Amino acid sequence: MGHWWERNITEPGKLPLLLALTAFVLTFLITRLITRLIRAGKGPFRNISGSGGVHIHHVVPGVLLTVAGGFGSVASDGHGFGSLFSAVIFGMGAGLVLDEFALILHLDDVYWSEQGRKSVEMVVLTAALVGLVLSGFLPFGVNDLSEEELQDRGAALLTIGTNFLIALVALSKGKARTAIFGVVIPIIAVVGAVRLARPTSAWARRFYRRRPRARARALLRSYRHDRRWSGPSRRLQDWIGGTPDLPSGPAPPPDRAERR
Repeated sequence: MGHWWERNITEPGKLPLLLALTAFVLTFLITRLITRLIRAGKGPFRNISGSGGVHIHHVVPGVLLTVAGGFGSVASDGHGFGSLFSAVIFGMGAGLVLDEFALILHLDDVYWSEQGRKSVEMVVLTAALVGLVLSGFLPFGVNDLSEEELQDRGAALLTIGTNFLIALVALSKGKARTAIFGVVIPIIAVVGAVRLARPTSAWARRFYRRRPRARARALLRSYRHDRRWSGPSRRLQDWIGGTPDLPSGPAPPPDRAERR
């Protein structure tokens, strides 16, 4: 175990990244636990309000911690205790910020709404990508290049550019998750790039406009995919982050007495 730690974590200098990821995940889980307790009215925790009754979201201290951790990491030059401490501070801040990613995206308090699922999804994606980097994967397939190819700038740029374009094609086909993971594992982007685009994607609007068969196949495949995976995905998100509030229906019409 000690040899594995030295070879895979200490020697490559990945200890700060590991600490940042650990702090990121733990901060998110603890934050979700606290917010769920506040929502249920249990425990000693309460929402924090500033002067004038303004509700202070935890993205505010998250931004401060992220800035402090980022500048601290730069100042420490990636070495010593300062680097490790800054990595933990940065991970904590990032966990608080991405836990309210949906609020930043919509500029509205959608934490417990259906739109709030985007925060949980973003946290899971971020943790998975950082975990892949810790496992030895590098963006755009750089880790697959030999030492000679890395020294040849032309070959390296060609590989990076090709993998970037493939990921861009997958993204234009409406497959954002595939494109994101394809940045780190290019074969995933290749699969997304060669398959049919989602019917609402930019690719479909541009290239399927005069191809009714392709549009029909894209609609059918999208329907089958969503029917198969949307349920398990939502249950997993609810288990991690809590079930969103049900949307409130329209107000009932006033009775005759009220109208009079």
